[in-house]
Amino acid sequence: MGLQITKEQVTAMAPDSSSAKNGQKLSTMKNWQNLGQNEQALWGECRGSAIYQVKVDAATLTVTCSCPSRKIPCKHGLGLLFLVASTPDALPTTDPPEWVEAWLTRRAEAAKRKEAAPKKSASAPSQKAVEKRKALVDKGIERLDLWLSDLVRNGLGGADTQPQAFWKSVDDIAKQMVDHQASGLANRLRRLTEIPGSSPDWPKQLLAQCGKLALLSEAYRNIDRLHPALQEDVRQLIGWTLKEDEVLARGEKVADDWFFLGQIQITADRGVTQRTWMIGRQTKRPAMISQFSLNGTAFSQVYPTASVQQAEVVYWPGAAPMRVVLASRNGALQPLTEHLPGTESIDHFLGQVAQILALQPWQDYFLCVLNTVIPFYEHETGHWWIRDAQNKVLPLAKGNYWSLLALSGGYPIDIACEWNGATLTPLGALIEKRYHSIVREGV
Repeated sequence: MGLQITKEQVTAMAPDSSSAKNGQKLSTMKNWQNLGQNEQALWGECRGSAIYQVKVDAATLTVTCSCPSRKIPCKHGLGLLFLVASTPDALPTTDPPEWVEAWLTRRAEAAKRKEAAPKKSASAPSQKAVEKRKALVDKGIERLDLWLSDLVRNGLGGADTQPQAFWKSVDDIAKQMVDHQASGLANRLRRLTEIPGSSPDWPKQLLAQCGKLALLSEAYRNIDRLHPALQEDVRQLIGWTLKEDEVLARGEKVADDWFFLGQIQITADRGVTQRTWMIGRQTKRPAMISQFSLNGTAFSQVYPTASVQQAEVVYWPGAAPMRVVLASRNGALQPLTEHLPGTESIDHFLGQVAQILALQPWQDYFLCVLNTVIPFYEHETGHWWIRDAQNKVLPLAKGNYWSLLALSGGYPIDIACEWNGATLTPLGALIEKRYHSIVREGV
């Protein structure tokens, strides 16, 4: 069985809407010659102003094209994938031509060299540099504590009545955290600006987030008294980062069939952060891949949702690890058509969240996979909800979900969401053995 992919998955891979549109224009047989595929790759030559040779890795969907475009994937690679999605039999299973064989050989040799190369451990900073940074962070923590005390003493209710002053104070203290090499604290501070006026109970939410910041500063001051795994979390939350090589060397490795459930993208000042959520078929463990795209550049790896693939992931060290590095991917992606490994009880899910927070109280996002639940719209309030068999409910994030309701037909479905502690953001739903990505409307 060759690669199975949908038009929606290909569209999600496009770097922009114009690339997707141009790729669709190239998805007819008249534009292609020398098409083929095997277990490792699919390929074809696209006819245009020149003949462009396109190769796609079947395991990772990495596209290589001989065209000069800087967009990744380019319109020719998207065109080939759109062709596979619309006409699966268009690419015969055959031996690859010389130009594909050479490409596969180079990739295999590069992989062997990488595997055989001695692992380079990151050079440890000097003790003097470590002490200098620690002194900077300590001063930053002191300033943060003073700012939090002033904020609470002056009253949180004034944060939206004097918004300009509030925004400026947050921006000022965030810049100070960056100056003190505590960028993790700066990011959390800037997120406070989204809370005032966002809901009727926003003062309560602001107080809770301020409490988490105070708890984090207290944990850092007493870091030597914490469990080693929690020490890892606190350092990373403050701003110490781990490189992927360190994660691969030190993190927990888990092999499974991973369901790629959906993605959340957050626009930042310098680019876009993307969270890709997965869950293991056998382990039922959630996993999240975090990527950052700087100023519109393509993400380094493609993770098509609504698919399943054998892979080994490595979890970031921590007390309740969730973020992963995808260490290896085995075999072609397959469509997600089976029962999602979740829970039928909202209470059970919230119990799982409580267990995670007991280990790591600063976790902000959670994967929620619920089975046999029903989405519904409450006309009186204009809110959307998910209800389980015990008539327990959770609210959906702001937006319209008429397409989800139409797909469900009012019957129980399996659904995957991201939970932020207040609302669920749907990622996708399994309905009649087909997984549908869910997009919020009217947001």
